[in-house]
Order: sequence, then structure tokens, then C-alpha cells
Amino acid sequence: MPVPGESKPFTVFQFIAPARDLKPSAPLQWLALGWKDLQATRALSLGWGLICVVLMALVGWAAWLLGSWVLLISVLSGFVIIAPLLAFALYSVSRQLRLGNTPTLSSTLRAARAPFGNALVFALVLLIIFLVWARAASMVHIFFPTDGTTTAGEMLAFLALGSAIGSVFAVVSFAASAFSLPFIANRDVDVVTAIVSSIHGVMRNKWTMLVWATLIVLLTAVGFITALLGFIVIIPWLAYASWHGYRAALDVDHWATLPTPP
Repeated sequence: MPVPGESKPFTVFQFIAPARDLKPSAPLQWLALGWKDLQATRALSLGWGLICVVLMALVGWAAWLLGSWVLLISVLSGFVIIAPLLAFALYSVSRQLRLGNTPTLSSTLRAARAPFGNALVFALVLLIIFLVWARAASMVHIFFPTDGTTTAGEMLAFLALGSAIGSVFAVVSFAASAFSLPFIANRDVDVVTAIVSSIHGVMRNKWTMLVWATLIVLLTAVGFITALLGFIVIIPWLAYASWHGYRAALDVDHWATLPTPP
């Protein structure tokens, strides 16, 4: 029988972090809390968002030079899969704010350094997914041969088929990364446990996560419609919201908290 006040024993069943039941409206609260964090760290957040946008623009430009509009669309669409990595360092910002600290660029980078090894392993997993997706997407154009000119009908058909294929990869990536990266950034946990816990949390709250995924898609669309400029705000905003979502969805008390830089 456990002694009152004594820490809970770690059992094999806690290989997966317990998931809480969430209301379908919970993602709106995450966005509200994320926006509050963004306002509290405006310069740091927008600066990081700008760096991410420049990186996205450079990769997109390189894809256009090396290939065509097909490769460009494939690469930009693939960013939906690896976007959580762009925001990894920002998860510590919400954590520092919660602890009453004032986040700075140096403290944020130091906080991201502790779980950097696990982040690299996770990055490798997402990179494999991204490469397979990019290869699958580039193969779609085989069904749409062109002599250099593309009609609106051909473009719509290409986008429809590419979206159907890409959605499979996006769902896998979303379930694996929804809560795992904030988990890795906050607690001393291995990548496998974080990914399985994330998938468990997503599967337990399917309707809630469908709402969250829809909001992410809408905000991502805004980012592309604004020629990537909207991502300067959207990337840090979604990063902070994701951290609050992780806090609400998973019970991670059995894993030690990573040290916070002074």
C-alpha cells in the first residue's frame, strides 16, 4: 500500500503517459493561451518565426531551381510534416513563462540543448516520413504528363491526387508529433515513449484532435496564402498552443522535469 505523500511507483503500464479526456472545444483554449504567450514574448517569437520563414523560402526556391512546380508543391506540402521541428525550441518559452521567468533567446536555446539528442532522433523519424512523402508526391506527376504548359484542370487533378496521398503521411506525422515534441522538450523521456504517448492521446481524443488538426490546416493555409509571411506569427503561435495542448492531454508526472536554465 503506498504511503501518503510518497511518489507513485513506475510500472510497465506507464510506458505510455496516461491521457486525459478533452472537450472538442479544448483547442480553442490552447490557441488563446498560445496567443497570450506570443504577446508576452513578441520580439523573441516573431524573430524565431522570421527565421523559420526564411528557411522555408530558401528551401522552396531551391526546389524550384532544381525541379519544377511539381517539386515545389511537394516540398512546401512536406513542411506540414516537419513543421513541429521548426518550433521545437519555442516549447521552452511557454514553460519558462509558466515558471514566472522572462524568456530570452539564449535561455531558450539552452533549454532546447538538454533534449537535443532525443530531438535529433525524432527529426530522423520525421525526415524519413518527409523523404518518402516527397518521393511519393514527385511520382504523382507521372500520371499527368505535360509539355511544359499546365491547364487549370490538370492542376486541380494533380492537387487532388497529391492531397489524398499526402493526407496519409500527414495523419501519421500529426499523431506522432502532436504531443511528443513538447513532451521531449519538457521531460526526461525517450523518443519511443513520447511518440507512443502522443498517438495514444490523439486516439483517445479523436474529435478534439480533429478540431485541432482542422485549425492547424486553416492557419497553415493562411500562411501559404500570405506568401509565407503569415508563418512569422503562425509558427510561434502554434508552438505555444501545442505546448498547452500537451499539458492538458498527458499526465507526465512520472517523468523527471528537465532543468530550466537560469
